[in-house]
Amino acid sequence: MTDIQFSPAADRNKDPILAELHAVLPAAARVLEVASGTGQHAVHFAAAMPGLCWQPSDPDPQRRRSIEAAIVASGLTNLAPPLALDVVGDWPDLNVDAVYTANLLHISQPEALRGLIFGAASVLDSGGRLLIYGPFKRQGEHISPSNEEFDQSLRAQNPQWGIRDLEAVATAAIEAGFRAGNQVAMPANNFLLIFELLAQ
Repeated sequence: MTDIQFSPAADRNKDPILAELHAVLPAAARVLEVASGTGQHAVHFAAAMPGLCWQPSDPDPQRRRSIEAAIVASGLTNLAPPLALDVVGDWPDLNVDAVYTANLLHISQPEALRGLIFGAASVLDSGGRLLIYGPFKRQGEHISPSNEEFDQSLRAQNPQWGIRDLEAVATAAIEAGFRAGNQVAMPANNFLLIFELLAQ
């Protein structure tokens, strides 16, 4: 049986996200993906943007096996083997142009927010981008009834989970040395948050 896993959500959102990546990333860049999951985004983006050197990662060994299998099946040479990266742990000694993650913060403990942002700042060059995709609240309020229902279902599974506030993300990013970023509205009541690291 193949190790490759499939996420319907990752399949649905890959093209809208790719369009934004084309707009904000240079044609040639080193990208660290945090919490790569099944590896679908890594393969799709690396195939569509061959100038990128894409570094996937995930703390889950089963997910990393899926990513490794997807990389082999793709035949792509601009995809690196996945790293065992946990945002609240030690980050690898890397130097990249962008850090990207999708649908991480609402299914992780609250500490993951600062772990992600300060970890990203540690591996980015000045001018590097942090891109965070997912559902968010604005000023403590859900932007749609479906997001509120989703938030309730998440908290029922794990009280530490839940949709985070845009303002909390922006505040942590500024504390870590990022410029206040763009908030790009995406399909299905999601956002792509884009932050740029200031000169240190």
